[in-house]
Amino acid sequence: MTQSARPYRIAVIGGTGPQGKGLGYRFARHGHTVVLGSRSADKAGPVAAEVTERLAGVEGAGQVTGAANPDACADAEVVVLAVPYDGHDELVASLPLDGKVVVSCVNPLGFDKAGPYGRLVDGGEGSAAESAQRIVPGARVVGAFHHVSAPILWSDRDYLDEEDVLVCGDDADAKQVVIELARCVTGRDGVDAGRLRLARQLEPLTAVLISINKRYKTHSGIRISGI
Repeated sequence: MTQSARPYRIAVIGGTGPQGKGLGYRFARHGHTVVLGSRSADKAGPVAAEVTERLAGVEGAGQVTGAANPDACADAEVVVLAVPYDGHDELVASLPLDGKVVVSCVNPLGFDKAGPYGRLVDGGEGSAAESAQRIVPGARVVGAFHHVSAPILWSDRDYLDEEDVLVCGDDADAKQVVIELARCVTGRDGVDAGRLRLARQLEPLTAVLISINKRYKTHSGIRISGI
């Protein structure tokens, strides 16, 4: 089993959605304690039970529980934002994130008759990750896990070993935590993709993958060569 340097207490906000549930499953599978957050604890509980059932027989798996979003964050060391962009800023402002490593995998996307596209944030001078950092200056925001497919996260595969997790951030220590957490998904360290402002490029790239998936009926991902 490929693990981080130590187990973390991880809250997944949006943990009842496909991506949040899949990431929570992957983290718990590798020994981390996970709380799936939702607007309602009543909604989070059954999803946590579903993930726990999926982990039956996995040696060393971490505990998975459900809670309302603020309660999920309370004791967490790492908070993963796996939520839609609509309502993002109001949600982030409502959460106790100060001092925590906050992983934003939020993708501001739009859809019209021509297909998916990346929405402009702050007139093209920002991103969802940067917005989270601006709203909670004391948080240690890192952008990552934007491009992993929810169905594959929830699959029986041990690792998404043909993909890379691209990680951007301005806090070197927080970024290293997330680079290590990427091992739970791909079986290897995430790729240091630079400063947090590069989330402006990583987030809308998801629209390209969605378009590829529709055209080829697949679940595409990103792999970096040459390193």
